[in-house]
Amino acid sequence: LFGQYKKITSTYEGILTGKPHMFGGSLMRPEATGYGLIYFTQRMLEIEDKEPLKDKICTVSGSGNVAIYTIEKLYSLGAIPVTCSCSKGMIYDKRGIDLNLIKEIKLQRRGCLEGYLETYPDASYIKIEDYPKNTHPVWDIPCYAAFPCATQNELTQEDAKKLIKNKCTVVAEGANMPSTTEAINLFHKSTVMFAPAKAANAGGVAVSEFEMSQNASMTPWSAQRVDEKLKETMFSLCDNVSRTAKEYGVTGNYVDGANIAGFKRVADAMIAEGV
Repeated sequence: LFGQYKKITSTYEGILTGKPHMFGGSLMRPEATGYGLIYFTQRMLEIEDKEPLKDKICTVSGSGNVAIYTIEKLYSLGAIPVTCSCSKGMIYDKRGIDLNLIKEIKLQRRGCLEGYLETYPDASYIKIEDYPKNTHPVWDIPCYAAFPCATQNELTQEDAKKLIKNKCTVVAEGANMPSTTEAINLFHKSTVMFAPAKAANAGGVAVSEFEMSQNASMTPWSAQRVDEKLKETMFSLCDNVSRTAKEYGVTGNYVDGANIAGFKRVADAMIAEGV
């Protein structure tokens, strides 16, 4: 993108993040959103005094970078992610999704998840044309934690009812606004904790900021340092959202907490500048 910009305009000004590592990009950028999502959820469970993700069944939608690295980080914490999906259908493997196979199918072959059955014929695959109206079969699966990581408005009111009925503990958004307003309202009326995308999937933006810092100092970071800083950032973000919700009388409401915290930060900056 930047190469074509220079060619067309004959100028070099401008800043891009998410660059390849050879051009000054940061390590861990592809993993950032998915890893950050799980770090946020991990801290949220601690704050709300819930059991950790270890040994818990988790459902994930999508099979792009966010979903793949959400699954990867879940496995690293000892959780059991059992689903993923694409534009053509969804896979359910009760033993736990074979992440290496998913990476091969989606990142190398650019194929359909139905190919998963060639290796695991006893897994379940549902084609998108067989989905019930206004619902997604991923959310039929009883789980401790649900991670919508595919697309906008994928988790509907009917899906929320299923998750509540199946006693899901937490829903954390990896995609941008994947839950409908009606679904979110149901979560808030239930015991299901809800982590909104504007906070929970901020890991990608955070690592873009780390990339700018590395570029400015001309000091590349190791993958371990990026990951440690990402975890620290997502934990701090979750703490701030939770603390703000409590301060403004909406304890446990991470949507209001995120909205208020974000508004305050912008407002305080404007006031400090005399705007």
